[in-house]
Amino acid sequence: MCGLSFMPFRMCLKMNLGVFICVFIYFSPLFKSTADCPDAVPSSAETGGTNYLAPGGLSDSQLLLEPGDRSHWCVVAYWEEKTRVGRLYCVQEPSLDIFYDLPQGNGFCLGQLNSDNKSQLVQKVRSKIGCGIQLTREVDGVWVYNRSSYPIFIKSATLDNPDSRTLLVHKVFPGFSIKAFDYEKAYSLQRPNDHEFMQQPWTGFTVQISFVKGWGQCYTRQFISSCPCWLEVIFNSR
Repeated sequence: MCGLSFMPFRMCLKMNLGVFICVFIYFSPLFKSTADCPDAVPSSAETGGTNYLAPGGLSDSQLLLEPGDRSHWCVVAYWEEKTRVGRLYCVQEPSLDIFYDLPQGNGFCLGQLNSDNKSQLVQKVRSKIGCGIQLTREVDGVWVYNRSSYPIFIKSATLDNPDSRTLLVHKVFPGFSIKAFDYEKAYSLQRPNDHEFMQQPWTGFTVQISFVKGWGQCYTRQFISSCPCWLEVIFNSR
């Protein structure tokens, strides 16, 4: 007996099971795990949004990292001027290729991202990314190898004098590499009286990389948000 009806128990069970399956299918997207990056990112940082990067400031993509989360050692965001293109890319393997066209690498293919940018300069720089770069996590830090045919430009707090108030932008020619991030230096930079970290707490664990075009004191572009194509790499704690 089922409720007030006299329907056979087996038939009642089938009907209830059918209702359960329908309800589960309908609500199944709600049970999707948020452990996979980048679905755990706040809605303000989701794909397709236009995120303004204040001059000299940091983007909302840094909201991804949570204290104690060691499932990835860094995340990568691709930007075209002030707009982030595509989703955040979580890096778990020791090495990652970031390139534009397949099959020029195995990793983060920028050419597969949807971009609505109509700027001729952006289009021109995109066509020159080619094999791009390779990020490699070593014992002594993270190295960036320029695999493309054009120079790249890197800004990192661990590349400069810790007493410097202005971080320099370093030019890396094709075929060369640079240790763009040093964990030990990054931790030592976090001092209460450190001006750079007082203003921008995440600066020490963030590296900015621009393709082809540079920025800073030696260029007309003062901020990386004016560069046509660039990357933001946010490192997790070890």
